[in-house]
Amino acid sequence: MKLGMIGLGRMGGNMLKRLEQDGHQVDGWAPSGGGTASSLEELVGQLESPRVLWLMVPAGDPTEQNFQKLLELLDDGDVIVDGGNSNFRDSQRRHAAAGERGIHFLDAGVSGGIWGLEVGYCLMVGGDAEGVEIVRPAFETLAPADGWAHVGASGGGHFVKMVHNGIEYGLMEAYAEGFELMHHSEFDLDLSDIAGIWRYGSVVRSWLLELLYAAFEQEGDDLARIKGYVEDSGEGRWTINEAINLNVPVPVIAAALFARFSSRQEINFAAKVAAALRNQFGGHAVQAVEEAKASPDPRAT
Repeated sequence: MKLGMIGLGRMGGNMLKRLEQDGHQVDGWAPSGGGTASSLEELVGQLESPRVLWLMVPAGDPTEQNFQKLLELLDDGDVIVDGGNSNFRDSQRRHAAAGERGIHFLDAGVSGGIWGLEVGYCLMVGGDAEGVEIVRPAFETLAPADGWAHVGASGGGHFVKMVHNGIEYGLMEAYAEGFELMHHSEFDLDLSDIAGIWRYGSVVRSWLLELLYAAFEQEGDDLARIKGYVEDSGEGRWTINEAINLNVPVPVIAAALFARFSSRQEINFAAKVAAALRNQFGGHAVQAVEEAKASPDPRAT
């Protein structure tokens, strides 16, 4: 099939290559430059009806701006696919707006990262069945065998991807805590070796564990080059917010998100409070911070 890819970064660029390797004709445009078109208008003009435009740009304003432009450029029966990590509520709104113009809108959660070009992408697709059938050939190429599904109505794809990423937070934190415990143990443990054997036969084996083994092999057991600062891109927060709205307990995912917050603190003021309280009620010793080594904490003023 023929389609247009908007966004040619690490994900969009590799997805374009995987599609082309399977015989699809893919025209591309990137807001920062590159591709077969110099503008979104030119990209749309390179396609044939029903035109399929696949968005692989950051969630939020970049997705919204390109979506609104596409509404003005596309015709009845064309398809917009949002493959970014958009909030599922935004996807439902966009589906309704596109539907008013007779345009199909699909929300496709995409998982696979930089390895997707080689092994394929897991795709979680939400939207109307007619639009899904138009794009089916691309879904089947991008995903490995049994690696994609039409999971439900509009918003369903990004909702499932949101939960997927929340689960990912929990899995990563569990591995992180376990390996930290082994790192501080009395035993001289080879963490790379342990991660390596756990890949085979262990009940905790997973692709994430394979990636951890690769990281140890590349960086060394102490991961000395890597700063322990962990960002979050929003999906974990959305997962917890939706769990609150639905009265569903997700303590592991919540704790994993808060652990990421803790990783960004140069000085943990809460720990300072706890140490001060132990000193006050029990006379427990506190450790003084050398002024020259202390990082200023603006919240302490």
